[in-house]
Order: sequence, then C-alpha cells, then structure tokens
Amino acid sequence: MKKATATMETMNSISADKDPSPAQLIDARIRELGDWRGETLARVRLLIKQAEPDVVEEWKWRGVPVWERDGIICTGETYKAAVKLTFAKGASLEDPSGLFNSSLDGNTRRAIDFHEGDKIDEEALKALIRAAVALNTARPARSQKKPKSA
Repeated sequence: MKKATATMETMNSISADKDPSPAQLIDARIRELGDWRGETLARVRLLIKQAEPDVVEEWKWRGVPVWERDGIICTGETYKAAVKLTFAKGASLEDPSGLFNSSLDGNTRRAIDFHEGDKIDEEALKALIRAAVALNTARPARSQKKPKSA
C-alpha cells in the first residue's frame, strides 16, 4: 500500500506535465523520498550514468526506475529500510567485490540492498554496471554446424 501511495504522490508532483519522461519521474521519486533513500537512489543513478553514458532510463511496473542498454541492466526499488538495485542478469555476472547481498537464491537476478549509513563501493558498482552492459551487448556465439560424416 505504501508503494502505491508513493507512486500517486510522484505522479501528482509532476501533474503539470501531461506526459512526463522517465527521467522526470525518477527525479520526482528522489524528491518525494526526501531522506537517505532519495540520496542513495540519486547516488546510484549518477554512478550508473557515469559507468554507462548511453544508458536509457525507463519507468516501469507502476513506479520502478529501470536502467537499460540493449536490455535491462538494473532496477532501483525503494523500501522503508532499503534501496534495492536488482540486476536482471546478476547471476551471470562476476562479483569479485561481493556487492550482491540480496536475491541470491534465484536463477537469474541478483540484487544489492543499500541500507541507511552504508558506504557505496563506487568503483566496484561501476564495474558491475559495465559488466552488465557487456553481457547485454554481447552477441550470442554462432553455432558451429558439425560436418556431416561420410
């Protein structure tokens, strides 16, 4: 219920613009939060843009910021006690710095939960973003047909 209310407040805060862009919606969410969660979401957003200047911002699923480049890189959800950065293909990414600390049981996604007071390892996060982009942009290997036996 809290999340639905936040989405309505976000939409109302930019109601003067009939068709707000995803960037405007994300800006409004950051302002609406107005606490450490807004600061954290703004910080990870900046780091994502620094790591991948060609990132595309989207607003999906009734109020979830999404960053894409040839597919979803990650989403940025906010909860009462955490800002969750979920990587769509996180299970396929190397995580040498051990940033992933949530959603570790799934087959595809992995997440990083940021809590109030957490220090962000900016360089490790940017490396993870770049790895996610590289995974999205990699072309699948062409299958090699085996020669027919005589």
